[in-house]
Amino acid sequence: MRRVRRKWWRRLPRRRQLAVVVALLLLGLLWWFAGSWRHGDGPWSRREMLDAIRFVESGWREHPPDGDGGRAIGPYQIHRIYWRDALEFEPGLGGDYDDCRDRAYAERVIGAYMAHWVPEAWQHGDAEVIARTHNGGPNGRNKATTLRYWQRVRAALP
Repeated sequence: MRRVRRKWWRRLPRRRQLAVVVALLLLGLLWWFAGSWRHGDGPWSRREMLDAIRFVESGWREHPPDGDGGRAIGPYQIHRIYWRDALEFEPGLGGDYDDCRDRAYAERVIGAYMAHWVPEAWQHGDAEVIARTHNGGPNGRNKATTLRYWQRVRAALP
């Protein structure tokens, strides 16, 4: 007659089974939290955020072609309404829309726009909110359509 071997799990006393389950749950939680606390998930410097957005928008080209059917210009592909919002919030920017083709001026426009619409994110280096707002407007951080853009920017961040 053949002897049937019980599974290792069933051979353990109930108390030991419970200890194994609790240990596995704790390891799972630790693994999950470790994933959300990875090194490099921010906050990022403004330079890092702007460089990542510029990479996604124009691939580092200093003088890229106009985008969105000619409606977005410069290395950050800024739309006229974006520029107007920034200028209205910070009239000291001066200049005209065509100046957004210049990287330094475009970065000042982005700074004014973010200081107006998402000041805490701009202050604290929340790259996701900054990227999604840049892409989707004042409420871009809440739009599902900006998630893919954020993933591209995130991949370009250090």
